[in-house]
Amino acid sequence: MTIDVMFPYYGDVAMMKAAVASVQAQTYRDFRLVIVDDGFPDPDLPAWFAQLTAGDDRVEYHRNEVNLGANGNYRKCVDLVTAPFCVIMGADDIMLPNYLQTVADAFAADDVDIVQPGVEVIDENGAVYEPLGDRVKTVVRARAVGRASRAVIGGEPLAASLISANWLYFPSVAWRSDRVKQHNFRQGYDVVQDLALALDIIMAGGKLLVTDTVCFQYRRHRESDSSVRALDGRRFAEERAFFDECARDFARLGWTGAARAARVHFSSRLHAVALAPEVVKRRMWPGLGKLARHAVRP
Repeated sequence: MTIDVMFPYYGDVAMMKAAVASVQAQTYRDFRLVIVDDGFPDPDLPAWFAQLTAGDDRVEYHRNEVNLGANGNYRKCVDLVTAPFCVIMGADDIMLPNYLQTVADAFAADDVDIVQPGVEVIDENGAVYEPLGDRVKTVVRARAVGRASRAVIGGEPLAASLISANWLYFPSVAWRSDRVKQHNFRQGYDVVQDLALALDIIMAGGKLLVTDTVCFQYRRHRESDSSVRALDGRRFAEERAFFDECARDFARLGWTGAARAARVHFSSRLHAVALAPEVVKRRMWPGLGKLARHAVRP
């Protein structure tokens, strides 16, 4: 069972190299690592990538002539998938050595379309920690899957749970490739594109397997693209448009509870409130106004 590890890249070079090394260190060896460089401006990288691909025939390297942005580069990664299963990994995250074995075992054991394994959150220095938002994710996930260490869920209950508080860790999620190619990432979204893909698959009858086996380290640091977009308000404008779209989609399916959760989007509004002190500290006054409007207007 070959697994494609798709690796859209633009960002910190040292973290990228650590992420690549973690893929090469997997105990499960039947994989293809496909790096898609969105034109990161480092003159030393082409030689490093050439050496990397020469030393490991499982590694491919592609460089975009024109910067596609997050959504465009993710869509290109989907186009390049050839294996029956795939992962779209973050370029600053770390696969623990048992990651690919864990998701391969999950797909072999159950007829599912998405696998969410156990995840540790690390900071920019690699230290494991649990911010407030991730503690909330843990609680919401437990309500959705119960106390079982392994569970398969789908349909409206899963959609309502994820739209209330997205507890998936996208770079750690493994996907059935034909499902991903069928739906791909919705154009126009750069922050919620991962949740949109998962919900599109779920609305089409897809199932999600959740396992507690910890095998991935998700990096959460202050200067990530999503964090900057949150502080200046762009993230929440995108989320609001997405939630409105989901409410309509759920209503057409007769998923009234999920549609209500999309309209209320409580956790997103709570997130805006939580970010307000940092916005005030940085004196990002236009962003503060956008956060305030998002927080109070469901």
